[in-house]
Order: sequence, then structure tokens, then C-alpha cells
Amino acid sequence: MRKFLLSIALMAGALTVGAQNIQLHYDLGHSLYGGLSGRPNVTTTVEMFKPDKWGSTFMFTDIDYYTDGTAGCYWEISREFNLAKQSPFALHLEYNGGATTIEHTSIGNRFQHAFLGGLAWNWASGDFSKTFSLQAMYKYYFKGFNRGAFNGFQVTGVWGCNFSGGLFTCSGFVDVWYDKDVCGKLIVLSEPQFWFNFNKLKGMDDVNVSIGTEVELSNNFVFDNEGNNHKFYAIPTIAAKWTF
Repeated sequence: MRKFLLSIALMAGALTVGAQNIQLHYDLGHSLYGGLSGRPNVTTTVEMFKPDKWGSTFMFTDIDYYTDGTAGCYWEISREFNLAKQSPFALHLEYNGGATTIEHTSIGNRFQHAFLGGLAWNWASGDFSKTFSLQAMYKYYFKGFNRGAFNGFQVTGVWGCNFSGGLFTCSGFVDVWYDKDVCGKLIVLSEPQFWFNFNKLKGMDDVNVSIGTEVELSNNFVFDNEGNNHKFYAIPTIAAKWTF
């Protein structure tokens, strides 16, 4: 439930406009996997992208919910500085962190907050219907409540594709990052999305609602009811989005 707007960053920059949206996801993980019965079943995502003459700023926040209240929150903010006029390369700086809980257990986790810095390569097709961004970054984990500070790295790819006159959108990202405490020392997370955009239907130009789905594909990332994060999961959602 994140990084969708990076997939339209080049298009937004070319048009010198900002973009933002809010998403609502009903997560099916607690129904599909017995070991994830304590997983939150609803997530809201708020995203913002803003280009300027130096580069762009992107941020998003995920908030997870149980039936009786908020389960956790995660956010990222990144800043890119163009290295040259009309160059596809940019300096990328980023911060991320958050916290979550598992329902009906005493298990809670703060995501060890981290700073990232590196290079981004951004590409768009001639009509901006297809976009892609690739980021290679050094990652520094600040000292956490149960782990010391350490160094790592992260590689991120973000894509977007509009087709059928913009009626449909495929977008998503994949992150691969180093974590010294997981099996194989790597965490993989990808969240492809598919949307049907109502504002591309005749007579519905101002109805900025999209419906669709997202599939969270992860390895060594999702915590189960026992507090372990050493498995692969494929977790779909039923989703709706409003684009401002």
C-alpha cells in the first residue's frame, strides 16, 4: 500500500503538478493463513508527490486497524535532487520507520528506523503512459530498542503502466534490502497493484474513484502470531482509492 505515486513521478514532473491519493485496503491475510490470524484486516494509505525545479518530494503513511482501533503506523519520506537538467539520474535521500502490533498477543514491533541515500534512475515513455524508477541506496539503521545500529543497503524498483486510455492502471514496487538478523540476510517485499479508474468512463470525469487490488509478496518480512518473520507470503487485498 505504498509508492504508487513514484510510478507517475516523471509524468507529474513533466506537467509541473503535484499528485496525491488516499487508499483503503481490506487485507485477506488473516483469512488465508492461520498463522496470520492476528494480522490487521484494514489499512489506509495516504500518498503525496510534489515536484519542483530542484527535483521532487514523495511521502506516504500506512495506518493499520483492528475492529477496536489502530494497530500500527508506518511512514516514508524521500527527496530527490536532479543531477543535471533533463538527466534521468537524481540523488535520492529517504527516511522510514514505524510500529505495529499483533492482535490477541503480547507481540509488538517497532520498525528500526533508517536513513537511506543513493542514486535514482527515472524513465518514462514518450506519452508518459509507462514509467519506471530504479534506486540503489546505502541504508543506515539507527539503534533500536532490541538491536544496535548497523549498516546495510537497499535496491528499489517502482513501475507504472496506464492502458486502455487510462481506464486501467498497473503499478507497484519491489524492495530488496539487507537485514543481518533474517535467514539469508535479505528481505524482499513487492506490492503490485491493479486499478480500474472510473474517471475515464464517459460522463464521469470528476469521479476520481478507482477500485482494484494489491498483492503483498514478501519473504522474511511479515511477522506471524509467534513473532517470526522467516516465510514467504502472497497476501491480496480488496481496495478502493480516491485521487485528489
